[in-house]
Amino acid sequence: MAPVEQDALAVREQLFHERVRECLICALLFASLYILCHFIITHFKKHTDFTAVHDDEDAAVNRIALGLCTFTLAVALGAVLLLPFSIISNEVLLSFPQNYYIQWLNGSLIHGLWNLVFLFSNMSLVFLMPFAYFFTESEGFAGSKKGIMARVYETSVVLLLLTLLVLGMVWVASAIVGNDAASRQSLYDLWEYYLPYLYSCISLFGVLLLLLCTPFGLSTMFTVTGKLLVKPRLLEDLDEQLSCTRFEEAAVSHRIRSGKASCWLNLDMQMLREQFFAIRSKRRKLELRHRASPWQRNLGYPLAMLGLLALTGISVLIVCFHVLELLLDDAAMPRGIQDASLGQVSFSIFGSFGAALQVVLIFYLMLSSVVGFYSSPLFTRLLPERQDTPLTKIIGNCVSLLVLSSALPVFSRTLGITRFDLLGDFGRFNWLGNFYIVFLYNMGFAGLTTLCLVKRVSWAVQAELIRAFGEDMGTQGWLLGCPLCPSLALTLSPCPGLHKLPLPVTRCRSRSKPC
Repeated sequence: MAPVEQDALAVREQLFHERVRECLICALLFASLYILCHFIITHFKKHTDFTAVHDDEDAAVNRIALGLCTFTLAVALGAVLLLPFSIISNEVLLSFPQNYYIQWLNGSLIHGLWNLVFLFSNMSLVFLMPFAYFFTESEGFAGSKKGIMARVYETSVVLLLLTLLVLGMVWVASAIVGNDAASRQSLYDLWEYYLPYLYSCISLFGVLLLLLCTPFGLSTMFTVTGKLLVKPRLLEDLDEQLSCTRFEEAAVSHRIRSGKASCWLNLDMQMLREQFFAIRSKRRKLELRHRASPWQRNLGYPLAMLGLLALTGISVLIVCFHVLELLLDDAAMPRGIQDASLGQVSFSIFGSFGAALQVVLIFYLMLSSVVGFYSSPLFTRLLPERQDTPLTKIIGNCVSLLVLSSALPVFSRTLGITRFDLLGDFGRFNWLGNFYIVFLYNMGFAGLTTLCLVKRVSWAVQAELIRAFGEDMGTQGWLLGCPLCPSLALTLSPCPGLHKLPLPVTRCRSRSKPC
């Protein structure tokens, strides 16, 4: 064999081994995500939907739909990790350019991951999730033999009709928007035009949803942090509050056990019980705070709030700086590239530290968008419940999370959170080249986030000061009870909260009879 043929054979062999290696890495990564998502969905699913006690066919259909939901959730999680993994890979290749053990981490692998996530996102949104929903709702055509295949036939027909309807709507919209010869010619190209155009519309919807949910989620996370962590209070004596709450609980419990307290007062037992449960809940919270260490109470909460403030402030500053870049330089516009050249230059002016900060901000914004999504009044009902989430709600959650996560790379690049350009078909969206859309999007994010942040922080500080000084100037106490029964008299001390102890009562008509 000639040396030239040997060299060509060696090159083809190397390309084959690299392709096999990339396929194995992608398969292992996706298998890991699939297993993780399976445990997550199993934690929330309703077990009665998957047992074969009532109907083996329904249980089998639900298990098939659950597998499709797990696949979709794995794709959503992969879309979230896509941009951070690419940024970290670039920094690793910059730090260790000649290391033999990381040669598998190259631009071809990253580009392949972006293409796979784009393909699976399209497939899940357009085919798999509609198929899973129609499959669970189908019963087979009238007169046909019952079974799983009858349901598959009905679902396939319904999905085909839905696909034709959606493609027709996209065709009409494309014909209205573009009236030139090139646009009319592209109307007949399904794979190169229809699906990217449809996914571009879905991505635009996801990016707008992120714009609305992220600022709301940022403000909500401050409230959630206050509920999860033990926060310090100004001018507060926990021992005194705990003793007063225990006294309130004992007093209300005594009234519930005694029934009618006196001839002067008729008590509403239902309101008494409600107040008793509220006081007991308050007492348990105070005991939890009392058991917390001073470090946890006085250091954990302030550090968490400062971290949230810092991340939110940095995000707003980056977006404001990106707005100035958009006005001065056309290179700041988001764009797509087809060749991922990794390991040549860092995507942050601060090097590895800036890249790590970009990764943290991407995860933080994604978490904020999810929190804001489930906290909004429109989507609160989609919030999954542990071991009690029906399959239709699981399908809705998977679709929602996939729409949000697949728009995250475009969202991060549009706001200037990262300089990593969009790879593959993610950069083919038509609206990314529109300056007015990108500029208004950045201005909207900066304005909404600043407004929600200032509103939440100012209200929290004001409420804390009012609560602290209001409790410090508590009422002085008075005597409440029946003059004919001195043993039932209740003396209220100036403890905080005891001024709320008098309950809604009605006076007796007769005042002459003793108790």
